[in-house]
Amino acid sequence: MRLVTFDKAGRATCGVRRGDAIVDLSQAAPDLPRTWPAIFATEALAEVAHAVEAAPDRALVPAANTRLLVPIPYPPKILAIGLNYRSHAEEAGQAIPDYPIVFPRWPTSLVGHGAALVCPKASTDFDHEAELLVVIGTGGRHIAKDKALDHVAGYSIFNDGSLRDYQFKSSQWAMGKNFDASGSWGPDIVTADELPPGAAPLRIQARVNGEVRQDGDTGDMIFDVATLISTLSEAMTLEPGDIIPTGTPPGVGFARTPPLWMHPGDVCEVEIEKIGTLRNPIVAEAT
Repeated sequence: MRLVTFDKAGRATCGVRRGDAIVDLSQAAPDLPRTWPAIFATEALAEVAHAVEAAPDRALVPAANTRLLVPIPYPPKILAIGLNYRSHAEEAGQAIPDYPIVFPRWPTSLVGHGAALVCPKASTDFDHEAELLVVIGTGGRHIAKDKALDHVAGYSIFNDGSLRDYQFKSSQWAMGKNFDASGSWGPDIVTADELPPGAAPLRIQARVNGEVRQDGDTGDMIFDVATLISTLSEAMTLEPGDIIPTGTPPGVGFARTPPLWMHPGDVCEVEIEKIGTLRNPIVAEAT
């Protein structure tokens, strides 16, 4: 299934794609919880699938006329991974990590498919990072690596938009990764049963104005999805709806000579094989 969250009269509403339409779960399955984390927590995806198959016409919304939001507007945790492709670490002049680099992002830093990414007044060093995103379905602590993929609800696409000068002002990256509306994810959560285990190997690209900037493969990650889930759960309880952006392949703007940034007026697309395309225009911060 392809799970989405869309704007219905100002309210974030869960839906599932069915052909050219979106099944409005508030109509097709009104007794189900109203957010994806709550649906995951109650292990109700089978009920969702049944509701989608049986949905009446009144529950169908034309996908083309629907404004999509981030699939989970307020994830319990956003646990982003840095330098997780060997070739990206090499282009950045960094040592290959022997332990995952983890940093937080906050919900205010992220927008959905089709929404604008904002180039802030404070910086022009605005870079793209194409990433596979993991959505946790079943929570847990001390999760064994060989059981880790059982905890995945699905996968999505992430653009870890970064203000590089702020990222590198200190040894901690959080400032450069959390400007308002600097990153994006969506448009869908593709359930894990529709993809290869760990969503690898899948081709992943970033394009700016149609020009390919990044072109890689999720099978090249240093720490695969199962390893990341197991490692993170050593420290913290993972919860339904947590999201894990898993790092970016080579081709980012700051590693080029001269650096190649995103600017207002540009359009950035991130595409992952079998998952889809995340598209966002770039705008200047309002004065």
